[in-house]
Amino acid sequence: MNNRTFYEFFAGGGMARLGLGADWHCQFANDFDPIKAATYRENWGHAHFSAEDINDLKVKQLEGCVDLAWASFPCQDLSLAGNALGLGTATEQTRSGAFWAFWSLMQGLANEARAPKIIVLENVYGSLTANQGRDFAMICRCLALAGYRFGAMILDAVAFLPQSRPRMFLVAIRGDIPIPSRLVANGPVGAMHPRAMEQALLRLAEVDQSQWVWWKVPSPSVQRHQLLDLLEPDDVVQWHDKEATSKLLDMMSALNRQKLERMTAIGTRCVGTIYKRTRVEGGKRVQRAELRDDGIAGCLRTPGGGSSRQFVVIVEGASIRTRLLSAREVARLMGLPDSYRLPRRYNDAYHLAGDGLAVPVVAHLAQNLINPVLDESVAVSSLAA
Repeated sequence: MNNRTFYEFFAGGGMARLGLGADWHCQFANDFDPIKAATYRENWGHAHFSAEDINDLKVKQLEGCVDLAWASFPCQDLSLAGNALGLGTATEQTRSGAFWAFWSLMQGLANEARAPKIIVLENVYGSLTANQGRDFAMICRCLALAGYRFGAMILDAVAFLPQSRPRMFLVAIRGDIPIPSRLVANGPVGAMHPRAMEQALLRLAEVDQSQWVWWKVPSPSVQRHQLLDLLEPDDVVQWHDKEATSKLLDMMSALNRQKLERMTAIGTRCVGTIYKRTRVEGGKRVQRAELRDDGIAGCLRTPGGGSSRQFVVIVEGASIRTRLLSAREVARLMGLPDSYRLPRRYNDAYHLAGDGLAVPVVAHLAQNLINPVLDESVAVSSLAA
């Protein structure tokens, strides 16, 4: 039964929707990227979806009073790979500053007594420290002034999928919604709350710190897939010819060649991944092929040029073959089922996935924090009645 409702902003291909599961009903979703919008509609239909720029949305377009508002706002100006412009202001926005348009909608809902019970903001790890931590502090200030209690955590997709993908999840609960004590820790909990997060908290105004919650979410108990398990059959993917493979391997530094030699010495089929990166060596910029040999893919990124696409290297004794990750493999690395309809162009599919959410991480957060908070709220309301 669809008894929980949500809005999904910056929806991409609807990965938050997929992670929340069938018990959740989407009241409204938006993304103004035409490829993402088309993919969302192909997988989820046209109902309640808008392809408008979030700056042009009106509160009246948001139906009802939902349990959850999810926003994975753009990360370009908050990531280490970005241009470090930060959130900007409500009047002078950066791309990541689309947060302000989202927040304007949340304020409009609050003015109509329709503030969501829970708000989840997802972004890159660097959002904790971007602009010397001032951006994170501004977001927390907004939440505190709106009467929410909130806390952040770092969840890495590698606990569920063979992809290293740490992301920050800031979960805010409306002030009148009870929070079960079992979901709250007395202080930071391991890798979920790294030192950077403790430092980010110290940068908040004291009144905002008083609204902070150290969320307690259990470690996943699922058996993670291996990268080899997610690869498509050799005969359905396009491999590099020997010349292209040699050219890629020639770009490796001595350290990365040593990794490749260790893989070769194993003798059995093993897999690695490669990113092309530009490094400064001897005062010169040099493009290098950097190998990851632990059977885990590097963090997927949007393909802003060939260097940001990830390669697969298969080693079987002396045999070394290379190719790009396929579109379906990229989707699998995000936890998307093979029934999910991807854009037909390779770069579009890669962009959709690389800019998206790891589905099992959303599911884990829903099952272990969001749903229990809502269940407690329903139980308390029933007793009061």
